[in-house]
Amino acid sequence: MKSLASAALHAGFSTHRMNLRSCGGTESLCRTAYHSGLTADLEGIVRELAAVTGRPVFLAGFSLGGNVALKLAGELGERARGLIAGVCGVSTPIDLAVCVRRMEELRNRLYEVRFLRSLRRRMRVKYQCDPARFPLDGIDRVRSVREFDDRFTAPAFGFRDAAEYYETQSSIRFLDRVRVPVLLIQAKDDPVVPFEPFTRSAVRANPNIQLLATDYGGHVGFLSRGQPRFWSDAVILNWMQTLLRETRETIGNQQTRVPRRH
Repeated sequence: MKSLASAALHAGFSTHRMNLRSCGGTESLCRTAYHSGLTADLEGIVRELAAVTGRPVFLAGFSLGGNVALKLAGELGERARGLIAGVCGVSTPIDLAVCVRRMEELRNRLYEVRFLRSLRRRMRVKYQCDPARFPLDGIDRVRSVREFDDRFTAPAFGFRDAAEYYETQSSIRFLDRVRVPVLLIQAKDDPVVPFEPFTRSAVRANPNIQLLATDYGGHVGFLSRGQPRFWSDAVILNWMQTLLRETRETIGNQQTRVPRRH
């Protein structure tokens, strides 16, 4: 996020980085927390930026942030035009249930343990804000992300269980409604996001979605031997700049076709 923001600034873009609520050291600033499909905050920020600048906004979401950005674009559908110029998702868990199953594999156990540690820490802070909504009963006995979501995330946000949470908040359910340009950057060797969901018709059948699949890159690990060091930064910037040029050319062609009044 930092490297892309820096590269975008140098390329002449106004750039903003967003923390999901209760992330990035902001746990004590809001009584509630984020979940994997919470789009209201992002929509509010996008509308504010578009109103201030008078221009559509590009969104670049990494990992879980990509799911939020893509889901918002799908929720808005046609209404996203004029508000969102394009959405890029990098290493995005578009099917949450599939990704949780992958995380439960033995090879990802260290990652899951580390992730669980951060979830427990955040939950303890939220408990101080709202004990009724974020109880801590049994939190130290939770041994998987799925169990955590089933016992804590789902009830806190009104979902029946983790299964309903994953089913309703996965962006793949909304991709067929996307009407703005989308770039998906996904490595086939991603250890926590399986490639299979990206082969489904929800991705392949929408002409607004471009999939850039690489053999290697892991999870948000698109590094280059040369410059720029973060390969995905250059790809995303080139994609945004190409869209801007095409938009300007389209507007210019439309203006030249307007008949003169005598």
